[in-house]
Amino acid sequence: QVQLVESGGGLVQAGGSLRLSCAASRSIYSLRAMGWYRQAPGKQRELVADITLGGPKRYADSAKGRFTITRDNAKNTVYLQMNSLKPEDRAVYYCNIRGIGYEYWGQGTQVTVSS
Repeated sequence: QVQLVESGGGLVQAGGSLRLSCAASRSIYSLRAMGWYRQAPGKQRELVADITLGGPKRYADSAKGRFTITRDNAKNTVYLQMNSLKPEDRAVYYCNIRGIGYEYWGQGTQVTVSS
């Protein structure tokens, strides 16, 4: 079992920035992708950005040009740098990792953007 510990959420004014971090409790084998999803009140969970092994980074249209996903393999950590935040970015953000035969989710971290 792998635990994902997220941090970095909080309250920020529109136009501000936050950096989310997601650390895995141990090294991950047969990893295929790491990413971030979000769920706003009354809406379905949606992909924000992910990194696939050997593939390109993917971003939701709403995140392109503002968010950047990176990973540090040595620390088993994935980051989401969010700039130019908007009130509509308000949501619970979840870290996700998936590989051959498994998928794990973090507990979620709240991001609130005030106008």
